[in-house]
Parts: sequence; structure tokens; C-alpha cells
Amino acid sequence: MTLTCFIRYEIDPLQKEAFRLYAQAWGRIIPRCGGHLLGYFLPHEGSNVEAWGLVAFDSLAAYEAYRARLRDDAEGRANFAYAQRERFILREERRFLEVVPEAWLRPAELPPPAAGAAA
Repeated sequence: MTLTCFIRYEIDPLQKEAFRLYAQAWGRIIPRCGGHLLGYFLPHEGSNVEAWGLVAFDSLAAYEAYRARLRDDAEGRANFAYAQRERFILREERRFLEVVPEAWLRPAELPPPAAGAAA
């Protein structure tokens, strides 16, 4: 993936579970419409009003094709309507970021256990 749409949501902290349902629906919709869903994230500690969504695409053209498919997707339209009706999203911002391949999805490299250490 060469382009990531980074979505910052400001949510009503009293409607966190409504946002969870919204994000769960995108878990079905986004891949079906051609986006590579990296994840949705709810506030846990610190700010209780910021949530995030990350969706990757091969190019800006792939993103535009995804948006066209999304407009035609009945569940996608229903999910947008749900958010508007319930008003749990107070603000939404999108940024498009380029992936740095050498720093993308690197697993943890833990050192081997010390000799004689208990397992």
C-alpha cells in the first residue's frame, strides 16, 4: 500500500459504543469496496474524544474508485446515515499519508532470553 487515509474523529465520549458499532460496520464495508482496512481505534486512556481510522490504497486513483463504490454500497450509505442520525461524530478530518516501505509493519524483535533464565 502506498497511500494511507488517516481519519481523525472527534466523538461524543458518552456515545463511544455507538462509534464502536459504526467502526465495526466499516470492517465489513471498506474491504468489500476495495480499501485495505488497517484499523479503527477508540479512545482508551488520555483523551476520551479522539478516535482514528486508517485505510490504505495503492494510489489516489484506487482511492477515487473506492469512493465511487462506497457511494453505491447500501450498507455504506446506511452507516453514514446512522452516524448523522445519532450525532456521535462531532468532527472528522482526513489526511493522506505516504507509506515509508522500510518502516512499514515491522514486527517486534525481542532479544533471546538470557542464558540460565527461568522459562
